[in-house]
Amino acid sequence: MTTNNDPHASGVRLGPLQAGERVNLSDVKGRRHSIVLQCGGAFFTARGAISHDDLIGGPDGATVESSLGQTYVCFRPLLEEFTVSMKRGAAVIYPKDAAMIMMFTDIFPGARVLEAGVGSGALTLSLLRAVGPGGVVHSYERRAEFAAVAERNVTAFFDGRRPDNWQLHHGDLAEVITDDEVDRVVLDMLAPWDCIDAVTARLVGGGLLCCYVATTTQMGRVMDTLRATRCYTEPRATETTIRSWHAEGLAIRPGHQTSGHTGFLVIARRMAHGVDAPLRKRRPAPGAYGPDYTGPVPPGVPVQEDDDE
Repeated sequence: MTTNNDPHASGVRLGPLQAGERVNLSDVKGRRHSIVLQCGGAFFTARGAISHDDLIGGPDGATVESSLGQTYVCFRPLLEEFTVSMKRGAAVIYPKDAAMIMMFTDIFPGARVLEAGVGSGALTLSLLRAVGPGGVVHSYERRAEFAAVAERNVTAFFDGRRPDNWQLHHGDLAEVITDDEVDRVVLDMLAPWDCIDAVTARLVGGGLLCCYVATTTQMGRVMDTLRATRCYTEPRATETTIRSWHAEGLAIRPGHQTSGHTGFLVIARRMAHGVDAPLRKRRPAPGAYGPDYTGPVPPGVPVQEDDDE
């Protein structure tokens, strides 16, 4: 059975390993090393040297022995492995959060996606693969040094060629945003509320907006900003943690590795243009919108006065 896989579109190579490819070598203890195969090259470890020629031309998933007899397993890196090991200019959106973003925002083949705060390009890789050649990802990054790192990482993952469906824009999103209509928006920035108006005007009705923020203060501010626009459904906020497990025979217990807080996802769906979201009947907690609150107030919520006035 043959496949129509194109490494320039998927970032996945099939068939025998070739010179110029990046591979992961893992020892029996799970320690992993990332190398680029070169004809005549060698990788040196405390357990001896590994000849690249012993791997080139071999299958994905082969084993190789070092000069001192240590066995290593060789695999091409998965997208998850590539994103956590690639060179960084800014912090990346980790795979656990990227997976939730892809599902909660329902990224589909052919989608037109706007991403702001590209950082090192980790989420960009997942978005580009998901939208496919028929879609487009508009990535905005205001810091030129971060944009350069992201471009190198994306190009390296997609077999050394910049994807045709990727548009990288330099500058502040609110200032350089194009007039292109988009189906999905992902904002990873310090103050996403400053860009809500700009992306709302370009997001189609029924489209989804996701804001990735690090703190509860940011989360609350962006949720109230979305409520105040009346252009979105009631936003929801989530946090994802992952815990590994150990299982050998009757010894079954939680593992020692836990991936805790990295960020919050705030997700809402765009109402049709010209249609206001129905006012939600809410009774905020006492003091929620009191005199000390300085952010946007959702419509229909009474502002609590200072008792001393």
